[in-house]
Amino acid sequence: MGLQNQKINKAGRLTGWLAKITTYGLLVPISLVTACTDRSDEAAQFFLRGNVQLQKREYREAVRFYTEALEKKPDFADAYNNRGLAKFRNDDVEGALADYSRAIDTDPDFGAAYLNRAEARLDLGDAGGSLTDLQRIEKQYADSTFYQLRLGDTHTRLNEPARAQLAYDRAIQLAPNNVEALTNRAALFFSQKAYELARQDIANALRLNPKQDAALNNQSLLLAQAGKFADALTYVDRALSVKPTQPYYLNNKAYLLLMLNRPAEALPLVEQSIRLNDRNAWAYRTLGLYYLKQKQTEPALTNLRKAEQLDPSVDALYYYIGKAEAEAGRQEAACAAWARGVTAGDQLAKAEQQKQCGK
Repeated sequence: MGLQNQKINKAGRLTGWLAKITTYGLLVPISLVTACTDRSDEAAQFFLRGNVQLQKREYREAVRFYTEALEKKPDFADAYNNRGLAKFRNDDVEGALADYSRAIDTDPDFGAAYLNRAEARLDLGDAGGSLTDLQRIEKQYADSTFYQLRLGDTHTRLNEPARAQLAYDRAIQLAPNNVEALTNRAALFFSQKAYELARQDIANALRLNPKQDAALNNQSLLLAQAGKFADALTYVDRALSVKPTQPYYLNNKAYLLLMLNRPAEALPLVEQSIRLNDRNAWAYRTLGLYYLKQKQTEPALTNLRKAEQLDPSVDALYYYIGKAEAEAGRQEAACAAWARGVTAGDQLAKAEQQKQCGK
């Protein structure tokens, strides 16, 4: 099976994210801010305006107002936190990380900032740092569904599936309508080939939110795994209708089109996916498969080897590398690639090695 398993690693971006905004004069699940005087009153007014813009999803305006608040009150930890949220939602993850860290520097007990920084760190590939932040606030947030969701995502990234499942289970126990937790647990089940459990979670997620793009994408994975490529295509199209430039979804659609013998439609999609994210091994594997189907073995190998450099665990990668080597008349190299696939747990490579290499 060759589609890319895209979980939601940004739980706050879809539902419940407002619960992580620090509000002024209002108690929310994360923090409480009380009224100030003098120059701090001016900062408070800019802060409130920033919150309004953040809730309206006018992120640049929100950043501007929070910056004004910080100019009036440089030790305003809540403004750093919320400016970080605005930057995060505007895809400035590094800027968000810096603001969350400033919030924590200003107030070392600021639990919401640790939770938000854990999300940013995970987004930037620092799963270890994310776990450290989450452990720092465990006692405070153990009964938060969003905390448990983030913990599950972090353990997933750290390749600790048992711990990840415990966290997802707890997130769903705390809030059965947590669509992200259902979607991400389904992705975990899928990776463990527990397809029926994955199907149940995705069905529940889509019942709660039929436009949940990651759940739609993961439903396409389940259908493709069953060989229902045309049906799978309808679901990834629905995911793309929500997020038209999501590179994983574009790559998955390209792969499905290749499986449906529609290579001319697949090529521009996988090329777009790579332009949007040139570190995505799955997309290079799809592009390699495209060239392999076109009998262009050298471009196929170039892209497949790029995929190997980025992530050698990509599904069926060594099977395709071996096929390309065999097509080029290099049987010894093909058998060596399939042997690497056996070591990596590639079942297609194992079957091909047994058939073609006498082992």
